[in-house]
Amino acid sequence: MEKMYLVTGAAGFLGGTVCRQLIERGDKVRAFVLPNDPAMKFVPKGAEIVTGDLCDTESLERFFTVPEGTETVVLHIASIVTVDPAFSQKVMDVNLGGTENIIDKCLEHKECVKLVYCSSTGAIPERKKGTAIREVKRFDDSAVVGCYSQSKATATQAVLDAVKNRGLNACVVHPSGILGPEDYAVGETTGTLIKIIKGEMPVGIDGSFNLCDVRDLARGTILAADKGRRGECYILANNEVSFRDFSKLVSSESGCKPVKLFLPLSLADMLGRLMEKRAKRKGEKPLMTSFSVYNLARNNVFDSGKARRELGYTTRPYRDTIHDEISWLKAVGKI
Repeated sequence: MEKMYLVTGAAGFLGGTVCRQLIERGDKVRAFVLPNDPAMKFVPKGAEIVTGDLCDTESLERFFTVPEGTETVVLHIASIVTVDPAFSQKVMDVNLGGTENIIDKCLEHKECVKLVYCSSTGAIPERKKGTAIREVKRFDDSAVVGCYSQSKATATQAVLDAVKNRGLNACVVHPSGILGPEDYAVGETTGTLIKIIKGEMPVGIDGSFNLCDVRDLARGTILAADKGRRGECYILANNEVSFRDFSKLVSSESGCKPVKLFLPLSLADMLGRLMEKRAKRKGEKPLMTSFSVYNLARNNVFDSGKARRELGYTTRPYRDTIHDEISWLKAVGKI
């Protein structure tokens, strides 16, 4: 049987890197991309592109239909990511409803031998500071904060329920934050990096991140396809890094001035709430929100030991990732 990897979210940061790594090792890849998505041009050459929508089962049927004699492995990476904690029906429709559609198609197509669902560390309930967060067996949307995390928790449980009750062969990966080269859409972390380098961030917040190189996350996702056990979850994270240390690394690698002033979390939270109210009155997007402060204040220590033991997952140092991302940003003229 010939094997083909079906990748959703292939025009995105992680999905595109997954496609690239699969193609580099000689695998056949089919990429699922939204119609007229301007990021379609960033899908790696060598991937077959099928356009469609996770909420449109007819387009998913086209995506899943492969030549006779082909078995498929589905890497479901697509989702709507939002830093707005408020409930969004669209986020739920895509992140949960779209995942339910993927599950149904995997079960309908007997040539589909495995599903890897890309969840999020945000789907896992936070533990108190000083306690590393590990994989859990059950997911509850009421135990996590923000619509995105709630949608991922519910979708993760839907995958595990399908494993238990419907015979689906699937495993789950939980990536933490993401950074690294080839972030063409300029996500939140890359945007922060650019602001620091350009001197457009005079003030930081005294919190922390947990960020992974996109190349390590992509490799971890592919390793889950190769080795991940049915019904198991794997955290793909890195060491926690403070905003202060992150700023120093960016300064060291780029030659820019580091952020010198860092607000205490309590003050930042108060300012975030004030900015939210002001922005709401004016119909604008706030510069800072209480939810963004929460994400810097929360426990960001995740244990990837299971993924390291079972999959062979590894992470590179922050300095290496920041160095490579800055080199890429210069090469494409973003800094």
